[in-house]
Amino acid sequence: MTEGRPSAAGSAPLWERDAELATVAQALDVLCADQSSGGSLLVIRGEAGLGKTALLAETRRIAERRGCAVWSARGAETLRSVPFHVVRQLLQPALLSLLPEEAREYLGDWYAIAGPALGIAEPRADNADPQYVCDGLVAAVRRLSRRQWPLVLLVDDAHWADQETLRWLAAFAERLDDLSVLVVVARRPGEVSGDSARLLDAVAAAGRPVHNLNALTPDATAGLTRATVGRHADDAFCREVWAVTGGNPYDTVELLAKVQDSELQPVEAQAGELRALNRAARGGGLVDRLKGLGLEATRFAWAAAILGTGITVDMVAQLATMNDELARTCAALLCDARILTEPEPPAGTERTDGELEFVHPLIATAVYNSIPPGVRTAMHGVAAQMITERGRGAAEAARHLLKVHPDDDEELVEQLREAAREHLAVGAPDAARRCLERALAEPPLPEVHAHVLYELGCATLLTNPAVTIDHLQSALGMPGLDGDDRVDAVVRLSQALLHNDQLEEAVRTVEAEVARHEAGPVRMRLQAFQFMWEGIHGETVSPARSRRLAELASTCAGRDNAERALLILRGFDAMTHGESAEEVIDLCDRALVNGRLAPGLGWTDPEWGMELLMMLGSAYTYADRLDRAESLFAEARRVYTTAGWHGGHLSLANAFLGLAYRRQGRLRDAESTLREALVLAERVGRRLPLYWSATCGLVDTLLARGRVEEAWSVAERYGFAPPYPSTIVLPDIRSVRGRLLLAVGRTEDGINELEAAEKTAASRGGHNPVLAPWSIDLAKALAGQDPDRAAQLAADARRQAERFGTDTAIGEALRCAAALATGQRAVQLAARAVTYLEASPCQYEHAAARVEYGIAARSVAELNRGLDLARACGAEGLVAQAREVLETGRGLH
Repeated sequence: MTEGRPSAAGSAPLWERDAELATVAQALDVLCADQSSGGSLLVIRGEAGLGKTALLAETRRIAERRGCAVWSARGAETLRSVPFHVVRQLLQPALLSLLPEEAREYLGDWYAIAGPALGIAEPRADNADPQYVCDGLVAAVRRLSRRQWPLVLLVDDAHWADQETLRWLAAFAERLDDLSVLVVVARRPGEVSGDSARLLDAVAAAGRPVHNLNALTPDATAGLTRATVGRHADDAFCREVWAVTGGNPYDTVELLAKVQDSELQPVEAQAGELRALNRAARGGGLVDRLKGLGLEATRFAWAAAILGTGITVDMVAQLATMNDELARTCAALLCDARILTEPEPPAGTERTDGELEFVHPLIATAVYNSIPPGVRTAMHGVAAQMITERGRGAAEAARHLLKVHPDDDEELVEQLREAAREHLAVGAPDAARRCLERALAEPPLPEVHAHVLYELGCATLLTNPAVTIDHLQSALGMPGLDGDDRVDAVVRLSQALLHNDQLEEAVRTVEAEVARHEAGPVRMRLQAFQFMWEGIHGETVSPARSRRLAELASTCAGRDNAERALLILRGFDAMTHGESAEEVIDLCDRALVNGRLAPGLGWTDPEWGMELLMMLGSAYTYADRLDRAESLFAEARRVYTTAGWHGGHLSLANAFLGLAYRRQGRLRDAESTLREALVLAERVGRRLPLYWSATCGLVDTLLARGRVEEAWSVAERYGFAPPYPSTIVLPDIRSVRGRLLLAVGRTEDGINELEAAEKTAASRGGHNPVLAPWSIDLAKALAGQDPDRAAQLAADARRQAERFGTDTAIGEALRCAAALATGQRAVQLAARAVTYLEASPCQYEHAAARVEYGIAARSVAELNRGLDLARACGAEGLVAQAREVLETGRGLH
């Protein structure tokens, strides 16, 4: 026993909980002391009945006495399929207390994103990105917590929380360092698996050490027994109470209540009756006790268990088909029997008349499981109908529809499809998936079946390419999906295959569909996708393919988006093969309308997808039109952010915008943008092409900044090493990896990697020394051990650069030649490199050329100019190099 023990049976679960309460008090001390203090998170874990809920209730009382705002919510076993159910419980009361204008003001730009998920705003027309919705919910709580400080958030039965809430909670827990709020989470061990278990583990990892609750000791059980039934309870009786209940506080309280109700004397002679009394507390005994209250009360309890949430006397009466008077009588009986109770309203609010909840989740589960299966299914069907008739929408009715037995019900299929659309609109694709999978089990009519599969594939496109592939392939393999829907399904399938690193299958999928169509706009669109996927294949490209593309593009004037797509593809192909940059720019410009993307060819337009525009921006990037590339990629980031697409699309937008910044020499901007891209990419999944783009770009930028150790650390942490994806990665993945290996002193490995890049370039039928600068790095690496080969590589790079014709390409080739030369020849080549790179938009390369020319010419003026440029770029390595030479000063003039 511990001192300060509870004096009433109602506080029984708090016996022997001094350590947990002390931790809560300490956390509240920190929270209330200073609004600038960091937040904290406590996790209380224990088996059912060990007092988790009582600890949260006591936390509420202590916090409210200290003037804290306390928001609470609770998971429920029968409501885990309802998206955002728990987070809505947590936040809705505070938000609904505000006027709509106030809510908009506090949530700002996040109102339109988080509002629909919280049920306080209408969703937008398009599907919401679940990651963006999660970010919006995090931002919403952050903003509200500043208004409500000091704020305490209580989440009970988190093991039964919906997955959308758990995703938010895990993300919020990671951001508590700079937010003054206390979060207390109670959960059972086990109970969940898969993503829910992973998210709960992430929550626990973000907080203090988990508090694992233990059962009461025999001494505590004896103290509780005497506090409840009288000090005259003898030792043998108290020991039997502990033996029967195992020290479980909930079971102990329930058992002692029955001891009082039965007027059983607490003496050894009566201890044998305790086991029979205990069986009535839960499980079968509870069911028997419920039946003892009568058929009407049993029916009322069943209806309450079916509803699960929002339990009111009138709703239960309608579901149980009884009049109001009888319903109120049943409610009173069940409250007296400690099965139902009237919930305590939040501080400062009035009790809602007729509102009910189960006394304990164990009771709710036992009652729900006691309903005969056929009756339970029928009641779920009636509940769904009630919700629909009250105009609450298909999504709210869906949790009941999911429980109805399949019965070839055409109307139910349409309801579930509508529910899926509503779930997608608020950013709950998992809930949409469950609805559509249940619709398939009905099953749908043959002419509808493929459409449901198609919708199921689209529901997972933003979050799980592999699942999308399975569903779309199934949809395309059955009749019913025709016309534009079929073509759209093929395109979406090919995109999913691409992002799942199955590029060859993406090409074959589109190629097969091309063969189904006669010449015309549809065939041209599909041909464009086939050329697109072939064009970004990272290993081999047939020269015949480039010739076919050039022939087809030569007939295009940009009259429609299919022609514009082919012009973009031809421009990208010409850029990758090092053809004339002037022609590349002309092709790309012809694909625009008055310098802007054509209607229907935007970043979120589904007909063409983002990949085509990424190729357009990349062609501009390497053809020295960095102004146009930056504009395109910045627009992509803005559009995806506004649309709420915070998954792979926004990651790639940031990765390619970071590439544009890197090429411009804005290395600080490039680094921050690429780090953001990498965070987003990790949410989608490692080893996918978009993940490589972010990682490769960041390593390349860190090397340019001179932060070699950090670049190596990033490479190690994020798996930047073979095997590589089958798609092209920009910047060139093998060139960057080779340069990294050289920088860390692994010269032989670096040379091998660059030689592998050489073979890849040869297999692609061309070489652009700016796009894939392996030859320049390899020439420098071989200068000492194989000068002849180094000189040949440098000469080839210069020839290719002059063919491509940009200032950057020629300047970089001249820098390489200067590095291999000596004496006055080196000075002359370095000077010419500066001339070209001064006219180039690539300021980092210009800065490097200035520093190299200053060193070769021993010119203080040139070194200082290079130093200024390097500082402006954020190129710390160049700054250090220039400073070292200037500080040494030997031979400078």
